[in-house]
Amino acid sequence: MKKPTLSRREFLEVSTIAGASLAAHPLTFRRVAPSDTVRFGMIGVGMQGNGLLGTSISLPGVTCAAAADLYDGRHTLAKEIAGANLPTTREYRRLLDDKTIDCIVAAVPDHWHKRMVVEAVSAGKDIYIEKPMSHTPADGEAMVDAVKKSGKILQVGSQRVSSQICAKAKDMIAQGMLGDLTLVEGWLGRNDPCGAWEYPPPPDLSLKTLDWDTWQNDVPKRPLDPNIFARWRSWKEYGTGVAGDLLVHLISGMQFMLGMNEAPKLAMSVGGIRRWKDGRNMPDVHATVYYYSGDLPVYMRLNLGTEMPEQYRIQGSKGVLTVAGNTLTFSPQSGKDQYPCYYTGSYPGAMRAAYEQQWHKEHDLQPGQAPQLEESVTFTTPDFDDTRPHLWTFFEAVRTRKPVVEDVVFGRNAALACHMANEAYFRRAAVTWDEASKTIKV
Repeated sequence: MKKPTLSRREFLEVSTIAGASLAAHPLTFRRVAPSDTVRFGMIGVGMQGNGLLGTSISLPGVTCAAAADLYDGRHTLAKEIAGANLPTTREYRRLLDDKTIDCIVAAVPDHWHKRMVVEAVSAGKDIYIEKPMSHTPADGEAMVDAVKKSGKILQVGSQRVSSQICAKAKDMIAQGMLGDLTLVEGWLGRNDPCGAWEYPPPPDLSLKTLDWDTWQNDVPKRPLDPNIFARWRSWKEYGTGVAGDLLVHLISGMQFMLGMNEAPKLAMSVGGIRRWKDGRNMPDVHATVYYYSGDLPVYMRLNLGTEMPEQYRIQGSKGVLTVAGNTLTFSPQSGKDQYPCYYTGSYPGAMRAAYEQQWHKEHDLQPGQAPQLEESVTFTTPDFDDTRPHLWTFFEAVRTRKPVVEDVVFGRNAALACHMANEAYFRRAAVTWDEASKTIKV
């Protein structure tokens, strides 16, 4: 196969654009005066929360004032991370009512997100809420209303918008290097029990160590089920499945790179529970096709039964941009015939010869003309955790009141793509988003 071509001028333009993008997103953080220290309250110190806690307190000018969790074992964990003197409690409202706490970092199950956000901003607290922002479309609308009314800052915890590689891709796309967008693809797969949320519940879990009744929130009450506590992502009553856990990252990254902030127009899904038949009611394989504005087709697929490293393939009339981990590759395409069109093989001989003679006259290089470079362009960033700059952006916004990219509207739209994927899967039908009624329609 012939390699895609890129003129030397175009090659230098791409290199300059991407290089400038890298320089614009440094990996260092500024010094912070003691008077500008941000005091945050940590709500939820589980699998995701303990990492957020540790990363947050490692940032300059950030300190944890207290932590809340309904499971007592995580009080011990929080103290192990932040120090033995860290105040801990089961009652998250104590953190919201504490006037010395500037903001909240929350990593709680999806069915708690709306309550956490609405109560936090109503108490005058900025909040970092884990992805997906909402558990249902209606929750998302209530969260948007509450945040806008309060004037507080909300940042969603999908860190692709803080990725250097995604930032470079965004700049290259904005500069028109891909030409007209034709198709966007993304995929991610896992092939291990832990990756499929087969988490082992804490062995000491009981009604004495966990406030199970409160944990269930407004979901119909059931007896303590340690598997639901640890694996809540697998059930739609508490989580949003692979859509809310993984697809939301792909969607958030795509929205950021393409410079869009909108809900899909239409979604169609297929999938099923193909491997992990453990009582879950959310699919472990989920593929969704969307139409976005301008009828841009987007194809996203998730699979918990086959390993597939996360990747985007953004396709345009001038080439393909592949984003995989900390590497970006632009493969240019001229969009022109490289040889006389093969259809002329159906011409009579003399007619075909005349066509080919004219084609070569118009397309062959003339003496002194330089051939186009036949090269792809690849950029690689240091392999580091994008969560760190993502949290830094939030805490800087708390200090300066500057807006964040992944705000409540961005989060609402990314979550809506997940809700539409789930609705299309369960309905076995194409669904659309009706902005007027704020509902998903079949």
